[in-house]
Amino acid sequence: MSDEIYLDNAATTPVSQEVYEELMDKYKNVYGNASTLYGLGRQSRAVMEHARDIIAKSINADTDDIIFTSGGTESDNTAIMQTALSRQSLGKHIITTAIEHEAILKPCAALEKMGFKVTYLPVDENGNISLADFKAALDDQTILVSIMTGNNEVGSVMPIHEIGEILKNHQAWFHTDAVQAYGLLNIDVQRDHIDMLSTSAHKINGPKMIGFLYKRNGINFPSFVKGGDQEEKRRAGTENVPAIAGFGKAVETITEAEKAHRQAKYLQFKKYIADKLTENGVDFEVNGQISKDNLNHVFNIWLKGISTYVMQTNLDLAGIAVSGGSACTAGSIEPSHVLVAMYGKDSPRISESIRISFGRYNTYEDLDQLVAAIVKTVNRVKRKGVKA
Repeated sequence: MSDEIYLDNAATTPVSQEVYEELMDKYKNVYGNASTLYGLGRQSRAVMEHARDIIAKSINADTDDIIFTSGGTESDNTAIMQTALSRQSLGKHIITTAIEHEAILKPCAALEKMGFKVTYLPVDENGNISLADFKAALDDQTILVSIMTGNNEVGSVMPIHEIGEILKNHQAWFHTDAVQAYGLLNIDVQRDHIDMLSTSAHKINGPKMIGFLYKRNGINFPSFVKGGDQEEKRRAGTENVPAIAGFGKAVETITEAEKAHRQAKYLQFKKYIADKLTENGVDFEVNGQISKDNLNHVFNIWLKGISTYVMQTNLDLAGIAVSGGSACTAGSIEPSHVLVAMYGKDSPRISESIRISFGRYNTYEDLDQLVAAIVKTVNRVKRKGVKA
């Protein structure tokens, strides 16, 4: 790993040593096509099914309900598009939230152009939806509810269990984008009555371009990717066996105790940064809230009077990587749709906030260097006497 201080783990994470070794071993030694019948193919199939079993157990799912995909975006797109298109005879109403990832919002926008109605639930200043709003939106035309487990920009956690309880006797299928929450929260698809769930390996120190879609037995729709009959005809394309094995290894290293440990550690990281910024006279506010119930690897702060671009550029020059929002839109001039939903499009927070996100390799020394660089930038801007 480089000497750069990496604090953008909500965007992606470095591959762990355990996963790296697993990948190298499988790239070298397990190269057969898992759909073939001879020995090398059976070897690949066995490796793949071992990983599938590990992953299924991590969310209390049946092994057969795990479909490997290219990542969170494909999983989200598949759940949204294929559910809508296959169930439109039952209704054309979808419920989601205003702060979903673009991998949910853009398919929903495409469906609206095709005549579907989409309700985007609003959020409060902590990034939380109202169950009353959800209940009011639900009707007999609703065929799909897609609500993220936890938000990738501010860390708010949605009431997934309560939504699952409401929907368990309703015709609507319940999908959750768990890309940010997987590996940090205890996820149980049986307990929470989840019908579909999306994740991605690169958020948990696994390889990129591999993820899975959990699809409960009985949830049926055609393959989104057209081609061969891989994944029991549910997702076409030759399986990436080394990446699948790496994903399994990443999941295997994250026990329930490890999840709790990380959440607790990251909560202390947040409090430490907030205290140090306060001690140094930095004028800031937290976007959302510091709470043990949030995804605590995500820390979004408003640095008053300092533009996101100026702060991010200065931190980059200091060798510190943070984000101005979702990594998937970080290169865009568009404001964060999450902060707009929380505070309104005219709030100065929209153009003066940064997202800090922690990972398993971060230390308090990293945080001290981050705070020092923020303080240095703030003081320099103050000395100039103009808004950055």
